[in-house]
This record gives sequence, C-alpha cells and structure tokens, in this order.
Amino acid sequence: MGRYLDPKADVVFKKIFGQHPRLLMSFLNAVLPLPEDSPIESLEYLSNEQVPVIEGFKYTIVDVKCRDSHGRTFIVEMQVQWTTSFMQRLLYGTSTAYVHQIRRGEEYDRLKPVYGLGLVASTFDHETPEWYHHFKLGHVKNQNRSIDDLQLVFIELPKFQPTSIAHQRLQVLWLRFMKELDNETMKIPEEWLSVPEIKEAVALSEEAAYTPAELNAYLKYWDMVSTERTMVSDSLTTGFKEGKVAGMEEGKALGIQEGKAMGIEEGKAMGITEGIETTVKILHLLQQYQPEEAIMEKTGAPLELIQQLRNQFNLS
Repeated sequence: MGRYLDPKADVVFKKIFGQHPRLLMSFLNAVLPLPEDSPIESLEYLSNEQVPVIEGFKYTIVDVKCRDSHGRTFIVEMQVQWTTSFMQRLLYGTSTAYVHQIRRGEEYDRLKPVYGLGLVASTFDHETPEWYHHFKLGHVKNQNRSIDDLQLVFIELPKFQPTSIAHQRLQVLWLRFMKELDNETMKIPEEWLSVPEIKEAVALSEEAAYTPAELNAYLKYWDMVSTERTMVSDSLTTGFKEGKVAGMEEGKALGIQEGKAMGIEEGKAMGITEGIETTVKILHLLQQYQPEEAIMEKTGAPLELIQQLRNQFNLS
C-alpha cells in the first residue's frame, strides 16, 4: 500500500489534470453545467495569460487552461485559502480568455463560451449550506433569459456532501476524490477505482509516482500554505483584537461607516476580509524588505500597524 499525496497541492493537481487531458475531460464533464447534448469530447492545453497575483496568496493558487473541440475554453483554478480577490481573479481570467479569441476586425460570431471553475478548499460563503455556486449573465426581470458565453462555477469542497447529489455518481466520486484524498488516506474506496479515470488519478497521487524534486516542491507548497494561514490567524488574533486593525475602530474602516458597507451589517465580512488581505500584503512586503513609507503608500495602512507586524513577526 503506497502513501498518497493531496491532489489539492499544485504539483499533484498539475500532474493529474495538467498532463492528462482524458482525466481533465472526465472531471470537467462531471462538475461543470454543460449542455446535456454537448459534453467535452477532446481537450488541448493552452498557455495561460498572466493574471494578477493575489498578494499574500500567490503560492496557493493552481491553474490549468484548455480548449475543447467545440472551441470552448475552460480555466480551472485550485485555491486552498479563500480570499475575496480569488473571485475577481477568475473573472478576470475568463474575461480575458473570451476577449482574446478574436483579433480586431474579426466577426464577433466567432466567439465561443468560456467557463471558469474555482475549486476552493476552504469555506467562504457562511450564509448558506450551498457548496455549488454557478454564475452567469442573467436578465434582471426575466430569470429564464441569460447570456451563457461567460460562466463561473465555485465549489466549496469542505461543504460538499455526497448524499446531496447521489444521482450524479461521477460528480460525487470526483469531488470525493478531491476532498477526501490526502496524506492520511489509508485505503481507497472501491467505488473510486470503478471509474477508470479516477483510478488513474489515484495512481498519479501515489508518492512513488514523484521524483525527489517533485516531493520537495510538494512539501514546500504545504509549508507556504501553512505560512499564509498562520499569517492570517495571527493577524486576526492580534490585529483584530477589539475590532481594531489598520485603523479599524468600533467597526469603522476601509469605507465601513457605522458597521455597514455593501449591505453588510454589524461590521461583518467585507471590512474584515479586506483587513485580512491588507495585513497579509503588509507581511509580504516586509518580507521583501520594503521600506515602511513604501508599504504605507501601497497598502494605505498606518505606520503603527506596519511597525507592529514587523515586530511581531521579527521582520526587521
């Protein structure tokens, strides 16, 4: 019995889905809201355009881009630690892919649909038990009318429960594979092995399939994930004590007046999330030995917070 590596890590994810189009095709057909009469029949990999890096989370995003025989483009991103910028990043990537399909002067009817799939290994929507979030352009008054050329799907793996969609067997098995397989896995469920593509993905997750360099990259990846999570956790513990961080006092900061912004009440969510991202960005700039004045200009944070984080993490 071999030891398994977590497919959510970049080196494993790309070995499975970035090098074997047959496996990626099976996965996408299982989880994406594709027309029933138009499944993916073949795939070719494409090089990704450079998309903006999310400060503080650049190490924990994995992406794969491909196109099928119908001309549709698919962008798949695996994100371990959620940040609100991840949604904008995927929207940017899919929009860019859509625009770049044609050159100036070419007919618009040559444009083909683009799908963005974001697999998230942490919970980001705490207001609903729903784990499958499907976005596309819809008519405001007539919900039956929509523009389907640009679609985004975000899957919260921690909230996924197999019993909720038992009738979609392949989707269940693929998402179980992504959610459940990790370093602690001792036995592979027989139902996974009954699907040839998932059986192959399991084999590609075995430690024996990796070179020493790949194993080192795997360990480094999880070390970076741990570092980023620790930064966020420590920032919450110290910087957010009594509701104060980056000048946040009594729930007022980053555009939040009387605890309300974008429909968020009692100082929850948006302001706190932005505060986390600001804090993580400060920490990365400190690691790069950026001067305090430059960090203040780039983040809008007060000097006191920058100095506090510098001292707390010994980044002098």
